[in-house]
Parts: sequence; C-alpha cells; structure tokens
Amino acid sequence: MTEAPVHDEAHGGGLGSRLNWLRAAVLGANDGVVSTAGLVVGVAGATGSQAALLTAGLAGLLAGSMSMAAGEYVSVSTQRDSEKAALAVERRELKERPEAELAELTGLLAARGLSPDVAREAAEQLTERDALRAHARVELGIDPDELTNPWHAAWASFLAFTVGALLPLLAIVLPAADDRLWITVLSVLAALAFTGWWSARLGAAPPARAVLRNVVGGALAMGVTYAAGSLLGAAGV
Repeated sequence: MTEAPVHDEAHGGGLGSRLNWLRAAVLGANDGVVSTAGLVVGVAGATGSQAALLTAGLAGLLAGSMSMAAGEYVSVSTQRDSEKAALAVERRELKERPEAELAELTGLLAARGLSPDVAREAAEQLTERDALRAHARVELGIDPDELTNPWHAAWASFLAFTVGALLPLLAIVLPAADDRLWITVLSVLAALAFTGWWSARLGAAPPARAVLRNVVGGALAMGVTYAAGSLLGAAGV
C-alpha cells in the first residue's frame, strides 16, 4: 500500500464534507441559471410567444435537473463502491497480517509529525479501539460510518439545478413582452454574480475573479443563443 491517500484526508469528513456538498449545490444552481437562461433567451430571440418560452424553459429545467441527478447518482455510486472495496481490502489485511498493519499505521502517524514512540503508542491505542476505523480514516481518508450516499447527491443536484433554473424561467415568462428580455438578462447576471461570489467564499478564493468569470460566461452564453435565435427567427425556421 502507498501513503499517498494520507494527504487527501486532512479536509475529509465533518466540516469539509459539508462544505463540499454546499459548494456542489451552489455550482448546481449556477448550472441551472446558465443553461436555462441560454435556452429561454435563445427562444426569445426567435419568437415572442409566451407559450413557446414557457415550454422551452420547462423542458430545459426538467431535462437539466434529471440529467444532473442521474449523473450525480452514477458518479457517487461509483465512489461509494470504491470506498466499500477499499474497506473490504483493509478488513482482510487487518485479519491476515495485523502486525504489518500496525506497523503501517505507526509509519503513517509518524509521517504526520509524531515521534516514533508516540506514533507507536497512538497506533496501538487506535487499533485496540477500532482498527478498521483507524486505518480507514488515517490511510484511506474514509469514515466507515459516513460513506457517500448517491441518493442524497442526486436529490441535492436535482433541487439545486431546479432552483437555479426557476429564476430565468420566471423572469422570461412573467413580465410584459417589452420588458422580459432585459429583466431576464439583469436577473441572471445578478444571480451569477452571487453564485460566483459564494463559490469563491466557500473555496477561500478571491471573489472578484470568480464573479467576473461567472458574469462574463453567462452573458456570453445568452448573447450567443439570442443571436442564434434571432437568425433562426428571421429565417422563418
């Protein structure tokens, strides 16, 4: 076994896990905003029909949210299977060669800055208490009692995308025909500025660059789809 996974464990579980879920929710909402805004603005470039805008927006919302949920379910299920497989290997090795596993745990703790004697004592105490948990957390960065849940991930992605998609959908269908486009664009850009700021905050990164990147990307997406819709509308397609 290698010691590489040790470096990935420092921020795993607990607060780090919750922050990862929150960051995923923010990014899912951001995807819902951008993809649905691009869709409805593109349709608005081709037609002013409220029914067409509502149909396109709802179709984009449902397709996007289901796609996000399915993708997260498959991805997290694969991760969970990998975690279970790693735990099974660790359980077998603890049964077949406990002394070697104790020495390995001692080395891993020493690599984190403990003196050899303290590392050996800590490894022995952790092994006596729960050997599998100790190796899972220190060596693999896994909490056996908190394996990733694919259903939680799927529902979180579905809801996040749906919430994000509702903003451009409502902004394009509720206002009067003369106002819907600029209201949608401003609402979307404001939402993207917020999600960019919040994602940067969660990642402890400078917010200005994240906000600018989000706003410019969203504006570009809406501009391209609106131009394409206008060309198709003018051509009578």
